[in-house]
Amino acid sequence: MPAISRPTSKDVAQEAGVSQSTVSLVLGDKWSGRVSPATARSVRDAAERLGYRPNQAARNLRLGTTRTVLLMVPTLTAPFFGPVYTGAARVAARHGFGVVVSTWPDDADGPAGSPFASDEAIDGILASSMAVDALGRFRDTPAVMLDSGPAGTVPTVDFGVADGMRALALHLAGLGHRRFGHVAAAVDQWTFHARAEALASTVASLPGGLLSRDACAIDVTSAKDAAVRLLSAPGPPTALVCDDDLIAAGAYKAARALGLDVPGDLSVTGFDDVLLATALEPELTTVRLPAEELGARGMTALLDLLAGRPPAARVLPGELVVRGSTAPPRAAANRREV
Repeated sequence: MPAISRPTSKDVAQEAGVSQSTVSLVLGDKWSGRVSPATARSVRDAAERLGYRPNQAARNLRLGTTRTVLLMVPTLTAPFFGPVYTGAARVAARHGFGVVVSTWPDDADGPAGSPFASDEAIDGILASSMAVDALGRFRDTPAVMLDSGPAGTVPTVDFGVADGMRALALHLAGLGHRRFGHVAAAVDQWTFHARAEALASTVASLPGGLLSRDACAIDVTSAKDAAVRLLSAPGPPTALVCDDDLIAAGAYKAARALGLDVPGDLSVTGFDDVLLATALEPELTTVRLPAEELGARGMTALLDLLAGRPPAARVLPGELVVRGSTAPPRAAANRREV
C-alpha cells in the first residue's frame, strides 16, 4: 500500500485558490493589513479540511526562535512543582511553545543536567521559588519569576503566602491557641521568609501569644526531629504551624512518637495543599496555593513579555482549607510540661 503523503502549504493554496505566500502569511499570523479577513478564513478552512499542520521546525528556523521555554525549579521531587509545570505547559501549547524543566541548585552556575549550553537554545525562562540572581548566565533571556518575591526588575507572579499564613494563625487563635510552634523550612527563599514574618507578627499581636521555632529540611524525618524538639521543651506549643505539607507529615510522626493525639492534644497545620494533605489521618488543615494557575499565569506573562508587552506583577491568593487536624486545645494539653 503506498504511503499517504502529508498535505503541504501548496495543497492548501490550491484548495483555497490563493498563493503559497498568502498561506504563509495567514498561518503565520502575519496577514493583518495584507490579506482580507475573508481570504484568511478561507485559508484556515482549507487547512482544517486538509488536516494541514505547518512544519514547526522549519518555521522556527525562519523566525530565528526555538519556541521553547525553560521552567527552572529547585527540585523535581517536591509534589508542588508538577502542577506548576502542567499549568505552564497547557498555556504554552496553545501558542505553539514547548516547555522543558530543569533544576537549579544553589551552588551551581547553571541548571543541573540542563540540555542548554546557552540562552540561544531557549526563548524565555520561568524561574520558580528562587532568587532573581539564580538566572546567572541567562540574565539576558526574557524571564518571569514565580513565587520568588516582588523585589527586582524581572516580572513576577507570586502567591499571597503572608496572607495565607496569617489566616492559619488566626484560625488557630480563634480555636483558643496561644502557644505556637513554627516548624520552619530551612530554605533561603522569599516564600519561606514571608511565611515566617507573617506568622511572627500575627502571634505577637495576640494577647498572651508565644512563638517558638525550629528549622528543618523539607523532609519527613528532619521535620519529625524538629517537631520533637519543640514539643519536648518546657511550656510546649499546643499548635504546630508547618511551612509545608510534607513537614506537617513529620509533625504527625513526632506527635505519635510522644503519645500525643492530633488534634486532641496538638493541632497541626501545613501549607500548599498537595495530595498528601488528604492522605494524612486526620486530614490536614492547610493553605491551598493554586500551583497550576501559577504556572499558567506565569506562562501568560512570559508570552506577553516575548510579544513586547511588559506584564504587570500579579499576586494569586491562597485559600485556608480547614480539615480535621485542628481543634481547641485541651486544658490538659495547656498544662502539659516536659
